[in-house]
Amino acid sequence: MRIYEPESNVLKALSGTGIGLLMDVGNGALTSLANDPSAAPAWVKANVQPYPGVSFRYIAVGNEVVTDTYPPSNGVFADLEYMGPIVDFLASTGAPLLANVYPYFAYKGDPQNIKLNYATFMPGTTVNDDGNGLTYTNLFYAMVDSIYAALEDANKPGVKVVVSESGWPSASGFGATMQNAQAYNQGLIKHVGNGTPKRPGPLETYVFAMFNENLKTGEPTENHFGLFNPDKSPAYSISF
Repeated sequence: MRIYEPESNVLKALSGTGIGLLMDVGNGALTSLANDPSAAPAWVKANVQPYPGVSFRYIAVGNEVVTDTYPPSNGVFADLEYMGPIVDFLASTGAPLLANVYPYFAYKGDPQNIKLNYATFMPGTTVNDDGNGLTYTNLFYAMVDSIYAALEDANKPGVKVVVSESGWPSASGFGATMQNAQAYNQGLIKHVGNGTPKRPGPLETYVFAMFNENLKTGEPTENHFGLFNPDKSPAYSISF
């Protein structure tokens, strides 16, 4: 599972469960981490070391680093001068690149050219990429392969990709229905075990989100990405 900043009650609850955790640094700590070399060890000492029973998988920060995602073979990093050293570091340590992948927002932004069934893993649409010779039956695969193309463009094709967020809202916006959310998330669960046309094999993926966030501000759809309601009842039927 993923949490977006350290939260002691959650970390205590996860201790000893064996549940792998992806934990974000939190926006409030970014400036000090960027400017003070001693801040990172201090952050780990305060937020990781006190919880030896928690199965920390990744510590994460940052998103929205890929542009030109269509066709997938055209994927490049938006700012290679910035991303190049990061990708080099990931390659040197064997760590993966964490990426948020949201076909929903691509569909919402261009419904004239992106078909709903293609965005929600439903059958009926195939897209051929002449650049890599591959055929795509869903937008999720295409978006992930654009990240692999960006890594190749940065001369680091061996870096693994982990999808750190993906989901579909069930209410309060264009294309945001329970039917579409169920189709997308069930399709996501079904397809990530196979990998993409470019990179077959299991693709580690985190479904966003566990709960609908009734107190969250921003776009109305942001309150409705959950598999469960705040009272812990299912938002819709889903099978893992």
